[in-house]
Amino acid sequence: MRSGWWLYVVLAGLCQIIVACSPQAPARGTQPASAPAAVADGPLVVVFGDSLFAGYGLEPSQGFAPALERALRRSGRPVTVVNAGVSGDTTAAGLARLGFTLDGLPRKPDLVIVGLGANDMLRGLSPAQTRANLGAILDELDRRKVRAALTTMLAAPNLGEDYAQAFNPIYPDLARQRGMRVYPFFLDGVAGRPDRLLPDGMHPNAQGIEDITARLAPRIAGDLPAAPGGAAGS
Repeated sequence: MRSGWWLYVVLAGLCQIIVACSPQAPARGTQPASAPAAVADGPLVVVFGDSLFAGYGLEPSQGFAPALERALRRSGRPVTVVNAGVSGDTTAAGLARLGFTLDGLPRKPDLVIVGLGANDMLRGLSPAQTRANLGAILDELDRRKVRAALTTMLAAPNLGEDYAQAFNPIYPDLARQRGMRVYPFFLDGVAGRPDRLLPDGMHPNAQGIEDITARLAPRIAGDLPAAPGGAAGS
């Protein structure tokens, strides 16, 4: 376990474990973005998660969705990335709004990246229920024939070994069962670094988002179709 993750846990405990990630009046960049009026001919990606995806405390241009769109476009792909992150979302809340989110898009997305579970973990909710909710989200995406990927969340060590043993395998297990992509721990390399975090010690600042995006964008690019309706990368 990385020492940075341990520091993240300590800071989380000191910085309102639940309050900072609970439903609230939206901070800058946290409101769910509406679907773009027009989508480029290239792939449409939706980042569907909580405050880590929503861009909590950041300007609208600094969050994960716009940073990912910029990174993918720099590679020459006309990708559109929709921010469907909502601060405070648990997996249950995400499941409840999934259909509404998908129905509000201008067309079926080429990839939905699901990043939920942090608030379940911080509240000590049942890992079994987290697993069931994430499974239901993935089932609905599969029913709609939408390609999906997961970003990993890890249990805080202060929740105990039993909780971690039940929570941490959720993401690789779901990915293996469904033959889908799972990306590494979203805050890897950023957690525990004050120069990459907001003053709350929990959420990435603009540079932290850029670091996360630089790490994930090449993996995500490999999961996008080569052209509209084309085969996804390996």
